[in-house]
Amino acid sequence: MSEAAILCVDDELVILKSLEIELHSAFGDNYLYEFAESADEALEIIDELDEDEVQILIIVSDWLMPGMKGDEFLIEVHKKYPKIVKLMLTGQADEDAVERAKQYANLYRYIPKPWNNQELIGIIRSALSEL
Repeated sequence: MSEAAILCVDDELVILKSLEIELHSAFGDNYLYEFAESADEALEIIDELDEDEVQILIIVSDWLMPGMKGDEFLIEVHKKYPKIVKLMLTGQADEDAVERAKQYANLYRYIPKPWNNQELIGIIRSALSEL
């Protein structure tokens, strides 16, 4: 099993499936891929992976989700795991939310939906190369 993971968080299952296909296509079995439909579910996954000593390298998160918004989620994660690279992939984040995520969660990049597959994978590759 891989010792490093990429976590995707979005309340739309079709988005998560698309990301899964793209990640597997680009990176194969080099990483463990985890998917959550809410920030709360993602926080549980993060804690479980941490207990299993699996390092989360990157989180790709939507902004507009039920319960906790993406910027709040990424800020929460950053407090406990500042080294995780954080990306926001969304079509609906307001500028204030993106700025909050940049300021308080060290947001690596904001990527608007619909995204360009090559651009997204390029951004992830770039982030991985900096780790």
